[in-house]
Amino acid sequence: MIVIIDYGMGNLRSVQKAFEKFCSNVIVSSSAEDILKADKIILPGVGAFKVAMDELKKRGLIKPIKDSIEKGKPFLGICLGLQLLFSESEEGGKIRGLDVVEGKVKRFKEKNGLKIPHMGWNRISLKFKSSKLKVIDGVEDGSYMYFVHSYYAAPKDKNVILCETDYGVGFASGVHKDNVYGFQFHPEKSQSAGLKIIENFVKL
Repeated sequence: MIVIIDYGMGNLRSVQKAFEKFCSNVIVSSSAEDILKADKIILPGVGAFKVAMDELKKRGLIKPIKDSIEKGKPFLGICLGLQLLFSESEEGGKIRGLDVVEGKVKRFKEKNGLKIPHMGWNRISLKFKSSKLKVIDGVEDGSYMYFVHSYYAAPKDKNVILCETDYGVGFASGVHKDNVYGFQFHPEKSQSAGLKIIENFVKL
């Protein structure tokens, strides 16, 4: 069973539909019990970091998320879900995250005419050969993915960076640490390359 965590933020149905192309047992749930029973877990999200952390706390979901990660279950953060995996965010002050990946979430600086948010298609530069890491197997270096975000994750350990993207600054558009994966872009909206990542994650 794959559980997509519902904490009141983001278009969960589009994520669910994408995963249902490759798995028949996909549910959207805000139940701690479902998260603990899941084989794989997805943390999507669009919106503000602080509001998201407040919602996870209010719904009692932080402990089951961390317990599931510690048990080695494949875990995928998408967009805001990637950012929440980090230690803290500049958004709304200094806000603590899940601290699964050490590092900070920073705001893009307005320079050289770049608009914020970073919205639309942009390329990813893979830091691993796709054949070496199952979640990106078959994804070509330089693939275009769909982004919508004003903040980006900056890992303390550069070795966790799975792929990078340039938007005035090079930033981690994908991370990988043990059983945890995160992508700043929306694989469910990124056509064949994004769907390949989803298919690979389902097969982990």
